[in-house]
Amino acid sequence: MNISELNENRELKVKIRLDFKGQSRPGRFLFGGKPVYKVAEEIREQQVALFRNVPVQGVHIEDIDVSIEVYTVWDDVINGDVAYAPVILTVTAENVVDLLRFVAREEFRKIEIMEPGYQHLTRFDMERLLFKIHEEFRTYINHLERKYTSR
Repeated sequence: MNISELNENRELKVKIRLDFKGQSRPGRFLFGGKPVYKVAEEIREQQVALFRNVPVQGVHIEDIDVSIEVYTVWDDVINGDVAYAPVILTVTAENVVDLLRFVAREEFRKIEIMEPGYQHLTRFDMERLLFKIHEEFRTYINHLERKYTSR
């Protein structure tokens, strides 16, 4: 059996951890704003609803684990607390390119490849992967530009 036969029709099964950020908005807490951990929990709930209801091409979400507690850290940039609400997605993807939309997210923290133990990339697969990385970076940069120029 050669390498191409080993990888033929082999899907990737991975666990991806995403930590959704919640932070208070200046001046809002005095007027009925929410604590940062509540904001993080709400953002996590919204994202989980999207994962459950919006199909992602080439990816099947098998499990969504929201059992990890929300945690808070001090952020020196905003000089205040920031909360993170973790989610662990167990997904099956047709190929590594389909996983980039998760890995390129700001919320991405960790990935664990469960199956297969070995993956061979052809020249075409590598070219497609690198092109998709470029596309994801361009999308993210455009998002940041829109976010910071609209302020």
